[in-house]
Amino acid sequence: MKRLSLVMVLVFALSFLVACAPGGGEKLYVFNVGDYMDPDVIKDFEKEFNVKIIYTEYASNEDLYVKIKTTKDPYDVIFPSDYMLERLSKEQLIQKIDKSKIDNKKYIDEYYLNREFDPNNDYSLPFMAGTVGIVYNAAKYNGIDSWADLWKSDYERDVVLYNSQRDVLMIALKKLGYSMNTKNIDELEEAKEELLKQKPLIYGYLGDEIKDVLVAEDANIGVVYSGDAGVIMSQNPNYQYVLPSEGTNLWIDAMAIPNTAQNVDMAHEFINYLLRPEIQARNAEYLQYATISKEAKKLVPEEIVNNKALYPDEESLKNTEVFVDPSEVIDVYDRIWTEILSGL
Repeated sequence: MKRLSLVMVLVFALSFLVACAPGGGEKLYVFNVGDYMDPDVIKDFEKEFNVKIIYTEYASNEDLYVKIKTTKDPYDVIFPSDYMLERLSKEQLIQKIDKSKIDNKKYIDEYYLNREFDPNNDYSLPFMAGTVGIVYNAAKYNGIDSWADLWKSDYERDVVLYNSQRDVLMIALKKLGYSMNTKNIDELEEAKEELLKQKPLIYGYLGDEIKDVLVAEDANIGVVYSGDAGVIMSQNPNYQYVLPSEGTNLWIDAMAIPNTAQNVDMAHEFINYLLRPEIQARNAEYLQYATISKEAKKLVPEEIVNNKALYPDEESLKNTEVFVDPSEVIDVYDRIWTEILSGL
């Protein structure tokens, strides 16, 4: 055998190091909303499957849509909410899930399957679920149980809302007795006027920092997702969480694979991994959101499962709606939201 040149030796050595490096050079691009997964769950997947996860975050469903629509970034797994999943599938921006590769779908509670936004779960499988309600400092206020309460001058500059088009419009629509999925322009305009009246009373429209603001009692009333309510109540026991009497949103967040995905096989592995009961339970405990897995629910600590704010009973859920895609009037929604933010 001929002696290898020094250059060839270096090439082989570098190739060996790359092959043996964590992740083996394989990458999975995950795009998720902010603070929405246990970091250790990600690390454990990387170790088990010898892959490096490139994990980035977005602020809202609308931000996700713009990114998927306008760029060719190779995201492999995304986490749109119900109505945005419907929009992405209508516009053929995501691909069908190969459910033969998702053995752990058998653990999903049927309550969360075959919903209007993806009737046969062709394009998605559920990740987490919850409600939108009011969390309030019971040491300072009492008797808050209605969306209409958020217009009371008694609470001036003490109310925080998400910087989220659908969630904020939902509050006003339900206060007025309308469906949060309305496509009636007159009803949407009426909701806008209500929100413009309310705007001088609120502390602000916020993102993930909404939890910190409430825990610190810089504001004492917030419209939040149930999981955020769980975190707030765990850090400040003065808070209580209620589902308003006029009805509210039951949301279901999904896992999907964009058409631009480069690592489709590993994307399926990741979705299947996130549906393992023990992984679902870990995320549910970390996030304080309701698991969509029947088996995982048995693994979640009892004090969490027995908290009706996080796991409401069937009676409480009767007065809820799931968001659907408002594409036919999305320009109206966008215009109204812009006018609310600008105070017109």
